[in-house]
Amino acid sequence: MRQLRDPVTSVTTFPPPDHVQDDTVEETVATLEAALVGNVRLESSPFARAIKRGLDVAVASVALLLLSPLFGLVALAILVDSPGPVFFRQERIGKHGRPFVMFKFRTMIADRRKRNLGPPAGVPERRRIHKSAGDPRVTRIGHFLRRSCLDELPQFWNVLCGSMSLVGPRPELPAIVAGYQPWQHARHLARPGITGWWQVNRDGVHLMHQATELDLFYLEHWSLSLDLRILARTVLIVLRGVGAF
Repeated sequence: MRQLRDPVTSVTTFPPPDHVQDDTVEETVATLEAALVGNVRLESSPFARAIKRGLDVAVASVALLLLSPLFGLVALAILVDSPGPVFFRQERIGKHGRPFVMFKFRTMIADRRKRNLGPPAGVPERRRIHKSAGDPRVTRIGHFLRRSCLDELPQFWNVLCGSMSLVGPRPELPAIVAGYQPWQHARHLARPGITGWWQVNRDGVHLMHQATELDLFYLEHWSLSLDLRILARTVLIVLRGVGAF
């Protein structure tokens, strides 16, 4: 299955017979790609899934309660630093391909569209939809929030409401999901996570929307112990201050 998904896999091709129509070939390819989605299995018992959800609710509830003073300080810093709302709301694609609203602390100037500021010169077009270092739209406090990953804290509310999990595939933008190949939709078999296998294994080369392989690896090897391992590695990454721009 991994080889079938790998874009650099070597494939020997032969010219099709004259009687084979192009649309027939396209239908066959689509069928094979759709079959790949069915090969991804969440090997977990109902009890394990209940434990995972229970852990989500417990941790999110405690985090929202204990971190409420920090939420207040961050909100005040955002308001003092630049005019605009405290929270940034954005539609993402969640479990079973359903859209939901994801929350973050605002890290960009609120009127960035009116000012028509874009990512800095030299940022490839393929990266412009995601975070970029040196983006002039990012506020002073926004740089700190991104670097410390504090901008992600409001997602504990998403976890508590059930649209996200502590650990899971990265929640992607609708515009990116619209360009998915059929096999990539397998990453929507589970709730997206605040952190995940991609986040703790990225090497600076893989773009966010090209990390489907790592998300599918997580789904195919999911266990409670893997979740705890990812959470532990996430804490280390945050403490080192290498979480984001």
